[in-house]
Amino acid sequence: MWKQQLLETNRGLFEIFVRGEGKPVCITHLYSEFNELGYYFADAFVHQFKVILVNLKEAGNSCRADLAEELSMAESVKDLEAVREALGFEKWSFAGHSTGGMLGLVYGDLYSDSLEGLVVGGAAASKKYMENRESMYCSQSPLNKRLREIFAILKSPEATVEEKRNANKEWTNMSLYNADKREDYFKRPSSGRVVQRRLDYYSFQELPLFDIRKKLSGINIPTLVYCGSHDKQCPLHYSEEIHREIPNSQLYIFNESNHLPYLEEESRFLSMLEDFKESL
Repeated sequence: MWKQQLLETNRGLFEIFVRGEGKPVCITHLYSEFNELGYYFADAFVHQFKVILVNLKEAGNSCRADLAEELSMAESVKDLEAVREALGFEKWSFAGHSTGGMLGLVYGDLYSDSLEGLVVGGAAASKKYMENRESMYCSQSPLNKRLREIFAILKSPEATVEEKRNANKEWTNMSLYNADKREDYFKRPSSGRVVQRRLDYYSFQELPLFDIRKKLSGINIPTLVYCGSHDKQCPLHYSEEIHREIPNSQLYIFNESNHLPYLEEESRFLSMLEDFKESL
């Protein structure tokens, strides 16, 4: 189990969960809420690092956002900086998956001096992934029609708990290379509930303008970029783009993974993190 802390900072109260020993690594997701059960992605890091799993504003017992703009990536990075300072770390690393990885790119752009290293997975540096028919979020994707139906179920106040559970399961299956192994991947309990207000801000306010590609060349810290070769959320092309633009970054491709290589190819993912530790 992860150890909960309520941390007072100069930007408000933040709930964090800590586990592991070693160099500190901050992990969060742009619109997820965590608890003592941890987070599948973060669990992979505790074998080699001291992991600080952060609930951003509006998530869990962290403070609320008075203004919608406080939910932006730039403001969220400032909140993470406040958490780092309150914990007394001169530097730490940051690791993020999917939109957590996008947040990491913004962190690397704005506060590289506070970071020892960066891990970015299954992510993109711009909104362009939404226009790629290989992404389930693109209207031209064969998965998109059903995905929209799933989202409608998840948002519907009339849908039953069972209907929402099944819809969420189907969405997850779309992100697996081999959905038949689902029960093995998710046999351990975990957390990561979607915070709707944060997701809505990202979807409707930030994503339409998101493009950090020209700023990636300024990220000058050890950076590990990874992606499943069958990723149906943020296709591999966008991780390759991030790798090309960040100097001296390393790219790991998981050939038997969709969007969740930390579950689908767990042993190789752990080996990748050993390489990251060595790079620090």
